[in-house]
Amino acid sequence: MLIWVAIISLIIIGLALLVIELIFIPGTTFVGIIGLLCVISGLVLTFNHFGNSIGWMATSGTIVFSIAVIIYAFRAGAWNKFALKGAIDSKVNQDKPIELEIGDEGIARSALRPMGKGEFNNIEFEVRSLGELVESDSKIKVIKIKNRKIFVEPINL
Repeated sequence: MLIWVAIISLIIIGLALLVIELIFIPGTTFVGIIGLLCVISGLVLTFNHFGNSIGWMATSGTIVFSIAVIIYAFRAGAWNKFALKGAIDSKVNQDKPIELEIGDEGIARSALRPMGKGEFNNIEFEVRSLGELVESDSKIKVIKIKNRKIFVEPINL
């Protein structure tokens, strides 16, 4: 009787940890791995203590239960509570008129790898180099402006 409690507890705790991994802390995988290990441990204990037929029934039951919970959650709209509904449609430098011309010189306010911030005439812009690394506080020069994108190169002294 006590082994059943341990097996069911392992499986339920494992499934709960997997749900926590998916909903509350995605990307860490640590909680998900612990949850998966709990479910597998519970199923292995079932096979060891009660044989193949009960073990396969427990495995099937766990899979069916998991699928049923996922289907119910989708139908009930539970996933919508955790999804972002707003769309980001703004862009950097979209509202500012670009008052730069090719040849203007400025300073890289962050490292350009290849994108970063550059300052020209006391105004900060998002700029990009042509693939090379430009260190912060380096002097830079505008070489091209295309589709509101400002391309720069370092000024070698």
